[in-house]
Amino acid sequence: MVVSKTWKNKLERMPAWFISLYAAICSFCVYFCMYAFRKPFTAAGFEGLYFLKIDYKVWLVSAQLVGYMLSKFYGIRFIAGMQLNKRANTIIILIVFAWITLFFFAITPAPYNIIFLLLNGFPLGMIWGLVFSYLEGRRATEFMGAVLSVSFIFSSGAVKTIGKNLILNNHLTEFWMPFITGSFFLIPLFLFTWLLNHMPEPTEKDIQHRCVRKPMTKEERKNFISLFLPGIVVIVTTYVLLTILRDFRDNFSNELYTELGYGNNPDIFTITETPVSLIVLLCMSLLILVKNNARAFMLNHVIIICGYVITLIATLLFADKVINPVWWMILIGTGLYISYVPFNALYFERMIATYKVQSNVGFIMYISDAFGYLGSVLILFLKEFSGVQLSWTEFFIRAVFTVTIIGIAGTIVAAIYFKKKHRTLFGLPSTLNVTTHAV
Repeated sequence: MVVSKTWKNKLERMPAWFISLYAAICSFCVYFCMYAFRKPFTAAGFEGLYFLKIDYKVWLVSAQLVGYMLSKFYGIRFIAGMQLNKRANTIIILIVFAWITLFFFAITPAPYNIIFLLLNGFPLGMIWGLVFSYLEGRRATEFMGAVLSVSFIFSSGAVKTIGKNLILNNHLTEFWMPFITGSFFLIPLFLFTWLLNHMPEPTEKDIQHRCVRKPMTKEERKNFISLFLPGIVVIVTTYVLLTILRDFRDNFSNELYTELGYGNNPDIFTITETPVSLIVLLCMSLLILVKNNARAFMLNHVIIICGYVITLIATLLFADKVINPVWWMILIGTGLYISYVPFNALYFERMIATYKVQSNVGFIMYISDAFGYLGSVLILFLKEFSGVQLSWTEFFIRAVFTVTIIGIAGTIVAAIYFKKKHRTLFGLPSTLNVTTHAV
């Protein structure tokens, strides 16, 4: 992708707050566009279609998740070692390829078109790491990362609303709808990727505060894992369960809303996801005010636990019929994303800055995501093959109770481990005390 030296020079002379806002908006828009190639098909029901006695939509969701999961495993090395000057072209190539797979999904009869959802998921799984690499290692990474993270909350609802409208109001088939929806976002994708690619490199102050981020060698990846292995195992395990829950809500929200009585309301996706986006953005971006990396890292654990608690309480209230379905979906979405978003931007960013170890967010993020999406695939097939007859809503409620309790316990264990690790490495336990130091 051609870089305008004039535009880049102008950006480099801009104040830091402007550059942060510029990067936040561009990254938000790029990832928003990506979701138009990934999530619209989930707004369709594909009613009455089965393959090998399994719901056809379960096959589609599972196929894309398998592709996405394989992409995350591949991305552990690919994203960690990505050369900076190749990021923009790679983003464009991967998303255009994903768009082409949606065309073949539309023209190929079911169930043979399932394979194209798998091929669709693989390139899209690498976009997050490529986009976030423009933002990490900066003093304002929390703000930029929070804006980027809410893109997949807001965009998921928005593209589903567009897709559902194309089916209900424009009489488009469920098979052509994903390809047509994606086509609306091609030009914006090119534009905002070009703009993001002009993002100036981190300043000396950024590097001093957050440490330099470079592509990792094989030896550096091994060293990182061996240094933090117990903590990584615990926190990744909780993240796997959280991803399963978050992904289930996202992929089968159409089925949940149908059971809850909102099946013919295409705007329900945006109505519930917009307030979730704004609440999460506010909560996450406030971490930029915490300058001490170690303290901010510990605060991430507190935030994650709070998200689990909100999710659990909201579900208990809904089960007791204290709140209606819309409020339940808003509150449970808020809680899940308050727990989920830190892992996608803030948790590992502050972890690297705290321990000053050679790494980048993409490496550890893709380890977490790889196992997270593996769990999502397994749980879908477990639901289908277990023989237990539960509605989507009943299954989701039971999953919430299990995941939130385990998640709270696991996050507490991880916080204790990383606090002790900091004491071992630096002998400064007081810097990890989130209650006794002012920001």
